[in-house]
Amino acid sequence: MEIRQLKAFLVIAETQTFTAGARRLNITQAAISMQIRQLEDELGIQLFTRTPRRVIITEAGEALLERARKILNEHDGAVCEVAEIAGGEFGRLRIGTASGTFAVNQLPAIILELNKRRPNVDLTIHSGTSIELVDRIMNGEVDIAFVSLPVDNLNITTETLLADELVAIGHPDHRLANERQMNAVALGDENLILGEQGGNTRRLIDEFFASANVRPNIIMELARQEAINRMVENNLGVGMAGAKSVARSVAAGRLITWAIKGAAIKWELGLARLRGGHFSPVAQEFARLCRESFVEREKELGAKR
Repeated sequence: MEIRQLKAFLVIAETQTFTAGARRLNITQAAISMQIRQLEDELGIQLFTRTPRRVIITEAGEALLERARKILNEHDGAVCEVAEIAGGEFGRLRIGTASGTFAVNQLPAIILELNKRRPNVDLTIHSGTSIELVDRIMNGEVDIAFVSLPVDNLNITTETLLADELVAIGHPDHRLANERQMNAVALGDENLILGEQGGNTRRLIDEFFASANVRPNIIMELARQEAINRMVENNLGVGMAGAKSVARSVAAGRLITWAIKGAAIKWELGLARLRGGHFSPVAQEFARLCRESFVEREKELGAKR
């Protein structure tokens, strides 16, 4: 059983076609088909059922899948450690981000600086909800991810970068613009624009309304906080966001905020990675740059207040 065969097996399990798998590995379809055939011959069992449109992983293939991921993770860790001994100039970093605000406002500058310091490193960026990105870390598809906290997984270690208080946000022309706070009942009666289900922030909001026995009037569920903010800025409803994350929009007069009465919902953002996994020099450099970015952001927000 060879590493190249396991890589071929894994990409076909993920893409469900030999054509897409070959394209991802940058080899011919004939070559990837031969590698799978050799692997099946060695194991003495069929790993995929071939159909005209796609391949379907068999029960034996399912049994091999998790072990293959672990073997390849260990292989990648060994390669990274060897590269570290050679100076840590080469390698890869697969970054995940569950925050559209971070991806737009801070991540570009961090990536630019990281590219300057580590020009030979292969960087890729993936987006998704916090839950999706944690799953991708567990599956060995992402090395480090920017997610909302807490993460309910003992195999994941996290580092807090930003702690914020969740507030309600509205348009300056809202009929309650002069109020300082809103309770669960008042919020529940508004046309609410919230994040999609599956993220920690949405979970905290749902728990808040459930504890108050209020069924909120949700008119939109959007994937990105930036999209929610824009909808509210156009007076299409009321949303929720971290107070620090919307401070600039409030200062510019595009949004107003209300404290949420009867709740102190903390919104925390941080970095997540596999507990006990190889923390490469590149990943460590990325984490340092993230810390520095958030320290600078806190200083900027403090200066504006």
